Amino acid sequence: MLSDARIRAAKPRKTAYKLSDSGGLHALIQPHGSKLWRLAYRYGGKQKTLALGVYPLVGLREAREQSTAAKQLLAKGIDPSAQRRLAKQVATNGNTFRAIAEEVFIKQQNEGRAEATFEKLRWLLEFAYPLLADRPISDITAPELLAVLRKVEVRGRYETARRLRSTCGMVFRYAIATGRAERDPSADLRGALTAPKVTHRATIVDPSGIGGLLRAIEGYDGHAPTKAALRLAPLVFVRPVELRHAEWSEFDLSGAQWSIPTHKMKMPRPHRSSPSLLSKNCAKSPATAGGCFHRCAARLGRFPRTH
Repeated sequence: MLSDARIRAAKPRKTAYKLSDSGGLHALIQPHGSKLWRLAYRYGGKQKTLALGVYPLVGLREAREQSTAAKQLLAKGIDPSAQRRLAKQVATNGNTFRAIAEEVFIKQQNEGRAEATFEKLRWLLEFAYPLLADRPISDITAPELLAVLRKVEVRGRYETARRLRSTCGMVFRYAIATGRAERDPSADLRGALTAPKVTHRATIVDPSGIGGLLRAIEGYDGHAPTKAALRLAPLVFVRPVELRHAEWSEFDLSGAQWSIPTHKMKMPRPHRSSPSLLSKNCAKSPATAGGCFHRCAARLGRFPRTH
């Protein structure tokens, strides 16, 4: 049986040697002077060794306790070395960038965020996952994150890169709050990205111009569903996607009210609009008899917003 005094007094030799305790536990004295705890055991007919730490950081008593725990696993038919690798893998997987991002999504779902918000976040993070998904989040550095953002920038997608940095920062801050990271490397990248050039979209500010637009809509001779949607747009002022996805079940024609459900809204709450008699007649047009505006022309997405 070993004692602390004997281990402290052990001197290095030209080659490593063992100081045995009991049951396979021993201290391995290295030529450079370090003293390592090891447990020799057999599993599956093979001789194996389990590392238990470095003396004196791990004392004799703790080494014996670890040895006993390993033998208890062996008694259950479990290889302690394999069990340790599995525990490390589980701990790492739970602390990866992807795992923590998924936790952030669950948190936001519980807060009632709109599904469209999740789709945008997932789309953004797909740019980061090839390089960062399986990395332990505490190991990710600012240069690593910058490399991810540069891959987006070289495509000319400067605004996307900026939003991706912000989204990654949200994941890092959540990791800090839950004790799995100490800092947010995205904060170090302020000023490192190319600022997107702001493009101001033309709009109509002159009342006579608005009148011209409405007359142009009335004179439109394209697809009937597109014309119906164009006539509705300036009367209800909803986003194009909400108009294109409108369904008959959302309309109360007798009360002239349109109720858009929460899952179709950008904000996590339903929206009610009260179209005028003109929009009511527009909705009743035979052109919309299919029940929704899914087939409305894609050009609706370029409809000028005047409010």
